[in-house]
Amino acid sequence: MQKAVAFFFVFLLLLPIAGEAANVPALRGYVNDYGNMISPSVEADLAVILKKFEESDSTQVVILTVPSLGGDPIEDYSIKVAETWKIGQKGKDNGILFLVSRDDRKMRIEVGRGLEGKLTDLTAGRIIDLVVKPKFKTEDYDGGFAAGVSALIDATRGEFTADRQVPSRGPKSTVPFVGGLSPLLLILIQLVLFVFFIAIARSRARRSAMSRNELRRRGGYLPFPGGYHESGWSTGGGGDFGSNSGGGFSGGGGSFGGGGASGSW
Repeated sequence: MQKAVAFFFVFLLLLPIAGEAANVPALRGYVNDYGNMISPSVEADLAVILKKFEESDSTQVVILTVPSLGGDPIEDYSIKVAETWKIGQKGKDNGILFLVSRDDRKMRIEVGRGLEGKLTDLTAGRIIDLVVKPKFKTEDYDGGFAAGVSALIDATRGEFTADRQVPSRGPKSTVPFVGGLSPLLLILIQLVLFVFFIAIARSRARRSAMSRNELRRRGGYLPFPGGYHESGWSTGGGGDFGSNSGGGFSGGGGSFGGGGASGSW
């Protein structure tokens, strides 16, 4: 009886610890580094990249690092965080949670319902195994998060290539229309074509120079009277969100169905 009572009190004492492990932290931005795994400069860069990605593709990718899972399965904790934060847009369900537990050395990519066709469980697993895990094993956490985010963006756009096999070296292929032409004849043909295109380029350059001179006499380069104007790219963002800003950042109402993959390093 005494043992049962002692066990009961120990159980009560451990309940707060278990509750803390299961708690979902506040969503602060695109990067939520509660596990202190990412350097400030890389964290800021990732926040900018993910912000621009959401603006261009409407897909919302959020990173979360925690010190420990407290014994909880990473799959259960990940889906709890994703559903609480509601990452992605309502109706599109295009959110992704990239979760890493520092002390457990575990990670998971949780995929919203609307992205499961593009970012399949197999692809998510390959991103973990082939892209992130090698860098995490060498404690290059900055490189692992940066490479992982890049791969996730590529995967949602159908451009992820890490799982493609390197083509084997076989017999050299021949261009169909050249058939059995001798190498000397091919070189001569290439030389003639080279001279031909050079002549065309020079002719166009002369005509372009004449046109520019004529435009100067008329008062400026078209279509901007009075001079030539050139636009440039800007990397500065006008939003209020940062990785630690807390400036009203939130998910958009996306839902999750358990798709994704887990791994360890």
